Amino acid sequence: MMKIKRFKEFFQKIFWKIGENLFPFFCLLIIIALIFGSSIFYQYAFLAEKREPQVIERPLQFKEELFQKILEEWERRQEEFEKAEFKEHRDLFRVPPSELTP
Repeated sequence: MMKIKRFKEFFQKIFWKIGENLFPFFCLLIIIALIFGSSIFYQYAFLAEKREPQVIERPLQFKEELFQKILEEWERRQEEFEKAEFKEHRDLFRVPPSELTP
C-alpha cells in the first residue's frame, strides 16, 4: 500500500513539474521528435542509396493453381450475391391480418 502511495506521489510531482515548466518540456519533445525523424530519414534515404540492390537468382513464377482457386472463389461469391437479389425475405414489420383479430 505504501509503495502505491509513493508511486502515485512521484507521478503527481512529475506532472506538476511538467505543468510548471511547459515550454522547456515542449522544446524537449520537439528535439526528441526531430532526432527520431532525422534518424529514420537517414536510414531510409541516405543508407538505402548506398546499398547494392539484391539480385534475384530465380525469376518470379506465376502460380496458376492458386490463381484458379481464387477465381473460383470469386465466381462462387458472385453467384451467391446474385442469388440474394431474388431471394424473398419475410417481412418482420408487417403482421398478417389473421393474427390481428383476437
